[in-house]
This record gives sequence, structure tokens and C-alpha cells, in this order.
Amino acid sequence: MAALDIHGLRKAFGGNVIIPDVTLALEPGLITSLVGPNGAGKTTLFNLITGFLRPDAGSVHYKGSDLVGLSPQRVTRLGIARSFQDLRLFNEMTVFENVLVAQESSFRLWTRAAACRHTDAVLERVGLADKRDTRAMDLSYAERKFLNLARIMALDIDLFLLDEPASGLDGPSRTTFHTLLQSLKDEGHTVLLIEHNLDIVREVSDRIAFLNKGEVMAFDTPERIFANERLTDLYFGTAGRPAEAASC
Repeated sequence: MAALDIHGLRKAFGGNVIIPDVTLALEPGLITSLVGPNGAGKTTLFNLITGFLRPDAGSVHYKGSDLVGLSPQRVTRLGIARSFQDLRLFNEMTVFENVLVAQESSFRLWTRAAACRHTDAVLERVGLADKRDTRAMDLSYAERKFLNLARIMALDIDLFLLDEPASGLDGPSRTTFHTLLQSLKDEGHTVLLIEHNLDIVREVSDRIAFLNKGEVMAFDTPERIFANERLTDLYFGTAGRPAEAASC
């Protein structure tokens, strides 16, 4: 069975159709990157999956349950969590408190002691154990990105939806991020990733779904996607332009 099965998903705002028809099945235990030009509908698709928006048509099935109409909190409790481009941290809280409070959205009923132990374990994994008592507002940008990821990892969910989690990271931080993603995959988690940095997409992806104007134009391995000149032209905005301009 697919880890997530999306069929015939459609969303319009007034007369502007953002997602005309998306059908996509994620294979369990793999990292899938969702790529495409700006305005392709990637974040809108995340919002439809996780209950922040309701589709006009179509279905989103996860473990036999249709997610359409469920609140974001209910979707999380079923085992799906997402990140946002704006990190939404509690800036005045410590690193430890940010992760601890996130577990209130989990489907697990933690005791206080167990939640604290789990929080410390997650902070160790993302490299923030030594920042445990630091306020979120006092972290570096990269540390804030990893804290955002830690808050999701603490939920102990199966399906991760990550919206540009590696944007703005330096080389060493990207390596740490790659290692974390690989560890999630090794543990059997499924990841759907929005990422504009194609080097990162090449490094981490098992599959790529290419979205353009709200439709999945291709769903394949990274090797085949990057070998498709039509898709790369669409991504870089060279499709339909004169050859001289496209080569500039």
C-alpha cells in the first residue's frame, strides 16, 4: 500500500485554479522530493494534505483514512506532521521547552518523565543537546532550522512533510540535515520534501514528483527526472524562449 494516496485533488481560489488535478501515491519508507517552478502549487498541496485547506474535489488517503475534512490536529494525531517555511518557534521558550510542548500534538500519551527523556533524545539527534536551555530567539539560523525539525521528530509520526527545511543552510549543516533524513528513512519513515536546491534534491531523493501549474507532470527517479530536458526547461523558465535567450 502507498504511504499516502492522493487522487484527483483540486483546489481553486475564486476563479484561480491552483491545483487542477493531482494524483500521486507515495511509496512507504522513501524520500520523495516535490519540485517545480515557483507558483507550481507545492505548498498549497501540503496545505491540502494536512488540513490547513480543504480541497474542492478529490481524496487524500492515509492508512485507510480519508484526510479530507479533518483538522490539522487530527491529521497530526493520525501520524502526519509538516514543517513550514516560517519556522513558527516559540522564541521566548528554551530549546527544550519548544520540543516538549510540541509533543502535546502527538497521538502518544506521554508521562512527563517519558516526554522529557524523549525530548532530550531528539535534541541529541539534531545536534542541539548543548543548546537545551537556550532561548529559541538566541539560536543561529541553522540551529533554528534544526529545532523546527526536532519539534516534528518529537511527535513520533510516520510521514514527514518538510517545506524547504534545508534552505539557507551552510555546507556542514546540509551534511547534518542529509544524515538526519537518511536516519528517518532507515527507521522506516516516509518523507515528502519541498526543496528548491537541486543539489540537495539529487543527494537525498529516492523519487521526484515534478509539479507544474498544479499538476504532476512526472514522477520518477532523480536520474530520469534530471535527464528530461523538457522538465528542466520548465523548472528554469527556459521553455518556449528563443534558443539564444535560453542559453544566456
